[in-house]
Amino acid sequence: MTAIPQGRTRRAVTVAAMCALAVTGTGLTGCGGEDPDAGTNGVGKLSAAAIQTKARTAAGKAPTVRLSGTVVSGGTTYTLDMRLKSDGATGSVTSKGAGFHLLRVGEHLFLKADAAFWAHEDGKDGGKADTAAADKLEGMYVKVPTGDPAYKRFIVFTDKNVLLEGLLGLHGTLAKDGHHEQSGVRTIRISGDKGAGGTLDVSLKGTPYPVLLGRAGNAGSLKLTDWGKDFPLAEPPKKDTVDYGQQLPTS
Repeated sequence: MTAIPQGRTRRAVTVAAMCALAVTGTGLTGCGGEDPDAGTNGVGKLSAAAIQTKARTAAGKAPTVRLSGTVVSGGTTYTLDMRLKSDGATGSVTSKGAGFHLLRVGEHLFLKADAAFWAHEDGKDGGKADTAAADKLEGMYVKVPTGDPAYKRFIVFTDKNVLLEGLLGLHGTLAKDGHHEQSGVRTIRISGDKGAGGTLDVSLKGTPYPVLLGRAGNAGSLKLTDWGKDFPLAEPPKKDTVDYGQQLPTS
């Protein structure tokens, strides 16, 4: 048996260790000339700008999507779990400890919450909660008037095109940020200004849908799943609906 020189053994061990570290860092990068884009949709080979364009085009064409995670806007953090399609949406939003359900069918927007959400401070009565209105609205779908301030504030969470258009754009100089894996899906990540302008993971399997968004300035993180999966959408029964007609009591 021919002995292997110790120097060569050390070099082989070192190379193996470096390969292991590379694989650990990205979950996908190999050694020995392995192509990390082998068996993928090929998007990973494109420029960062082209990847962003592909992802936004795919998102725009998809009939449905589910968004879940957090969005920070105007200093307020919103936790979302919304299913969206072109003609409506359904899901939950939580902000400042108060949670509520949103449902939009066409132009009709409904909001459902518990009494704690509807109770509000009224300076005229010494700060007592408006329990009468809160008790009436608890657990009911309240139809939000189109002219009410709440309509403009909440409908953005139910508009697929507007929401995605505002979320998927990265800021600053775009660059690729390696191959990754999200919930078992291989992705290519792009970033704006080295991450300060946001990050976006795009699927390397099938259609290049966005799967994970890190918003610029640490303004939240969102998962994008269930692309193209349909879901039922209908207005709530009349018996479960309250129509104020003019303006919500908490506006």
